[in-house]
Amino acid sequence: MIIEIDNIWKKFGRFDALEGLSLTVPEGSAFALIGANGAGKSTTIKILMNLIEASRGVAKVLGVDSRDLSRQQFAQIGYVSENQELPPRLTVGDYLAYLRPLYPSWDHSLEKSLLKQLELPLGRKIGHLSHGMRIKMALACALAYRPKLLVLDEPFSGLDPLVRKEFMESLMHQAGETTILISSHELGELENTATDVAFITKGKVTFQESMDMLKSRVRKVFVTLSRPATPPENPPGEWLDIRASGNVVSFVDTQYTEGGTNAQIMATIAGVHNIAAEPVALVSIFTTIAAATRRGSKQT
Repeated sequence: MIIEIDNIWKKFGRFDALEGLSLTVPEGSAFALIGANGAGKSTTIKILMNLIEASRGVAKVLGVDSRDLSRQQFAQIGYVSENQELPPRLTVGDYLAYLRPLYPSWDHSLEKSLLKQLELPLGRKIGHLSHGMRIKMALACALAYRPKLLVLDEPFSGLDPLVRKEFMESLMHQAGETTILISSHELGELENTATDVAFITKGKVTFQESMDMLKSRVRKVFVTLSRPATPPENPPGEWLDIRASGNVVSFVDTQYTEGGTNAQIMATIAGVHNIAAEPVALVSIFTTIAAATRRGSKQT
């Protein structure tokens, strides 16, 4: 595993930002951290980058305790944050020239390709770039030395759709050779990119699994009845967002299997005429599970 986090806690005054958070990031994955504002995503990333220290617990990056990361290890890690500061008085070209000697693995041909793809103006001062251009600049700087791990903390914040598209295209060119850890609210951008996902709430990981497994087990189910529909009285705990309209009961099943779910439906709802199920988009999975978690449901 390229990242291993074991039972980390982080306290700010009386507030516990992280409460025993644990997760692992497989090498070669595009790993998405999702969760509501304040869930602990950025705090987790800052601990991994040794920007802050955990109150207790261990976070390892590239097999090393994050508190002991050396210059050699940091030379294998790329980091892009929405709040990242770049020297405003330097031009794009000057800043790249400053960075090249710091990274033995700097790829000049990749740098040129990124500059062209992201349309970055070499002669313009960084302080005169738009927010979107500065984020693209930070990405180009992080990718040019082909890092083993790329960490992205809310990189899409404030970016227009075109810039987000260009950003994701640049990432896709690096897919496979670089492990990517990304925290973002722009879940639509992660739908076809992330290979693994972890859902964080109140400083803990609610679940972690591959994106394929998550999307295969979560389905929106529609049950057509031969009578006016009412919500079932004692539904299984894994049925979320249960609704009744006309003669249809609908719900999100977080543990869907065709045979198992159909059997549950027949045992729980009377007068079933037809059952249909369809995939659920990542953003809908997130909002449904987040709402259920807030209400105290554990069947996610």
